[in-house]
Amino acid sequence: MEKQANQQAVKNVVLVHGAFADGSGYRGVYEALTKQGYHVTVVQNPLTSLEDDVTATKLALDLQDGPVILAGHSWGGAVITQAGNHPKVAGLVYIAAFQPDNGETALQWFQTAQPAPENGVLAPDEKGIVYYDQAKFHAGFCGDLSKEEPEVAK
Repeated sequence: MEKQANQQAVKNVVLVHGAFADGSGYRGVYEALTKQGYHVTVVQNPLTSLEDDVTATKLALDLQDGPVILAGHSWGGAVITQAGNHPKVAGLVYIAAFQPDNGETALQWFQTAQPAPENGVLAPDEKGIVYYDQAKFHAGFCGDLSKEEPEVAK
C-alpha cells in the first residue's frame, strides 16, 4: 500500500508516429485519450534520420510536467527505444512497432520480417529517401480507411 501511495499517477502520453505518415494518424487515439483526462502530445517527427526523430521526441518529453507513457507505432518503435531513457519516461508502449534489441538497427529488424505482398517496394531513391509504392499505398499502409481518406497522405 505504501508503494502505491508514493507512485505519481501518469497523466501524460507522448505518441510517436511511424514512417510514411505524420502525427495526424493519431487523431482518434488523441481524442480517446484526452476524453479520458490524459494530457496527450503527438510528436511530429522530421523523418530525416533516427537521430533527428529521437531529438524531436526528447524535446516533446522535456515539455511534460511529470511522468510519461511513451508510445510508438511502426518506425516510432525504434524512436521510442532510443528516447525511452529520458528521465520522465515511466513506460514504453509498442503499437505494431519496430522493437530492436540492444545493438540491433531498425533496418536489421526490418530485413528479418516476412514481406507482405500488399507492401510496396521500399527502396531508397538516388538521394537515399525511401518512398512507398503509390499503387500499393492504400492496401499496404492504410487499408482500414476509405479510399478517399489517405489521398492527402500520398
